[in-house]
Amino acid sequence: MLLAKRVTSLTLFVVMALNSGCNPQIPKFLGPHNKNLPLDSYLDVYTQIEYPDAETVSTEEVRGSQAPLTINNSEGKEIVDISLEEAIRCGLYNSQVIRDLGGVSYGPNGASGAPGSLLQNPTGASTIYNPAITETDGRYGVEAVLADFDTQWNSSLYAQRNYNYNNQVGYADRIRTKGVSFQTEMQKTNATGGTWTARFTGNYTGTDPFTNLKQGSYFEVGLETEVRQPLLRGAGVQFNRIAGPGAIPGFYNGVMIARIRTDISLVDFETSIRNFVADVERAYWELYFAYRRLDSVVVGRDSALQTWRQAQAKYEASMKGGSAQERAQAQQQYYMFKGSVESALNALYKAEADLRYIMGLTVADGRLFRPSDEPSVAKINFDWCDIHAETMSRNVELRRQKWVIKQSELELLASKNFLLPRLDLVASGGVSGANGILLDPRGHENSAFGSMTHDGYWNGLIGMELSVPIGFRRERASVRNAELVLARNRALLQEQELEVTHKLGYAVRELEDNYVLSQTYFNRRVAAQTEVEATTSAYETGTMTLNLVLDAQRRLAEAEIDFFRSVIDYNLALVDIHTQKGSLLEYDGVVLMEGPWTQKAYFDAQRLAKMRDKALYLNYGFTRPNVITEGAYRQHTGMADPANPVTQARKAGEFITMETGEYGMQNAVLPTEIIQEMPVQAAPVMGQESGPAPSILEDSTGNSLEVIPTPPPVRTSRAVTGNQVTRVTVSDENAVTGLTAPAPGKMPAEKNNRTFITLNRS
Repeated sequence: MLLAKRVTSLTLFVVMALNSGCNPQIPKFLGPHNKNLPLDSYLDVYTQIEYPDAETVSTEEVRGSQAPLTINNSEGKEIVDISLEEAIRCGLYNSQVIRDLGGVSYGPNGASGAPGSLLQNPTGASTIYNPAITETDGRYGVEAVLADFDTQWNSSLYAQRNYNYNNQVGYADRIRTKGVSFQTEMQKTNATGGTWTARFTGNYTGTDPFTNLKQGSYFEVGLETEVRQPLLRGAGVQFNRIAGPGAIPGFYNGVMIARIRTDISLVDFETSIRNFVADVERAYWELYFAYRRLDSVVVGRDSALQTWRQAQAKYEASMKGGSAQERAQAQQQYYMFKGSVESALNALYKAEADLRYIMGLTVADGRLFRPSDEPSVAKINFDWCDIHAETMSRNVELRRQKWVIKQSELELLASKNFLLPRLDLVASGGVSGANGILLDPRGHENSAFGSMTHDGYWNGLIGMELSVPIGFRRERASVRNAELVLARNRALLQEQELEVTHKLGYAVRELEDNYVLSQTYFNRRVAAQTEVEATTSAYETGTMTLNLVLDAQRRLAEAEIDFFRSVIDYNLALVDIHTQKGSLLEYDGVVLMEGPWTQKAYFDAQRLAKMRDKALYLNYGFTRPNVITEGAYRQHTGMADPANPVTQARKAGEFITMETGEYGMQNAVLPTEIIQEMPVQAAPVMGQESGPAPSILEDSTGNSLEVIPTPPPVRTSRAVTGNQVTRVTVSDENAVTGLTAPAPGKMPAEKNNRTFITLNRS
């Protein structure tokens, strides 16, 4: 009967397997079909686009967004003056994700395109969480790789029951055996690659025969230790700190490599902040230029309108210079300027939107920002040898590549260890005992534990294990690969140094060229203004034709736009120089700091500090691997020494001072003299006409320049000592004013004119 059932089951399995085949089968159900259930979606749909059910919260800047400013939607806005420091501080405060102006390009006619890098590549965006994410990575973070050296506690408990046959007495007898097995151990991997194990085992075995065989049961316990120490491959503190225990050729994940990964992530974060600050400066000065360009074409439009009215009046009075052709020519120029005004207004709104985006503000909120700082027109000279040496030591990209080279050097050291054979020292020892009783309260000798502690069975083992791959093919290939990677990274550093040298030279060239161009365009602007005044007077007296007046008006607008374009390019070149030589964050007063830890972390740090203070210091004179870092990177190198004569002279009132110290930082070194600058008009309200007549002023090089003497009561300039350029706000020769205007949007607390951005810690 049992055989028949098994044959039937096997036949049914074979029939089902043959009928299944490789083709889809019509499903068959044993129960009744419920016709009320919709089953078409399961049969007709395999993949469809769905919307995720995720917890998301939009920011206030997104929820409170208003319609953007346009040519036809420009009424009811409040013009708010904003300084560059406020823009940078607001942008950093609102930048959990570091934004950039990718997709936006600037030209003579303003900005074009819209930011789109976050939508195109969100995973590649830099955030304040990136360093912490790298640090806490469960595979490659520092804590994760240190966990390989943590003590492991392993335990197991098994219970079993078996039936055996005993044929010792001439006939078969079935014996039931039951048992319990318990094991617990502590295992620790040390820094030299060795493994230490302490283990306790306990076993219980009992028999229960069905016949008259003798019944028996007993307990067995034991303590043992085991040591396995690599002597060649995998041995040493240096290898295990670089590659980690259990490493394979080509993959190294030790604590030193993890530490360098964290350092590289910090450099990447610093790079993103530097680029962000540069984008804020570019957007700020481009908005300044948009206001200047709009003001220039507005003045041209108003002049064209006035000329058109004069031509119309002369036309109606049949006077000379009032022909129909001249009237139409004046009318055409007015509409030409009117179109330029509309185009400039649209460009201004685009530039203001770019500044809003980089500051983390909504696209429109009823306010229109206007730069309150004036661009620097002071002659700034950099010593090439000094700034080139500073670039080689402070450039962020070069510093990152040096970390990559250091990582490659460590990986080469680790790969050479694999050229050694595997030779391990193995040793173990222990004691065990057995008895029918596990613990006897009347006497330890009559129990398994008593047997182990008093007259237990001692055992030990010591020996060597050798493993040699014949040829070391993989190992040699790994060493060769590490050598090639190191050579490539060093070659990349050399080419990067060459490239950054060229970029620095390009920035210096742009700085010099735009300063010379600004002088030329300024004189051209003054000459164009004189021509307009002369031709207008001559036209009013009837001694000059209208076309010459219109041409002079166009040339004045073009000269004014070209002048301000050269001034803005001069300031952007100054930003580029500081970007290349790694001092832009210092130049704009930005300091990178680590965010706060939890209170438990501070408690643990204090406890460890007390323990180390009580410990005995042993100076071994070396560390393995060797030193990989020169210490903390000094973000601001322009700090003054209180004992420095320059600082003492500055305190005596011979210099302009600006207190910027906080968190133990000293005051910034400021110039030993005020560099004469060309005053530039404060940004006028749209439609406001130009200032008073020009006068003559000499700059720091002795060149005679014609300028418009309209210095604002408080002006902002950038002065320089050596290579350190500092932005100061001055109202007279001996006092410095702070930032008094309230910051727009969400602004952090001001800390003595220095902006601090923190790295988030989970």
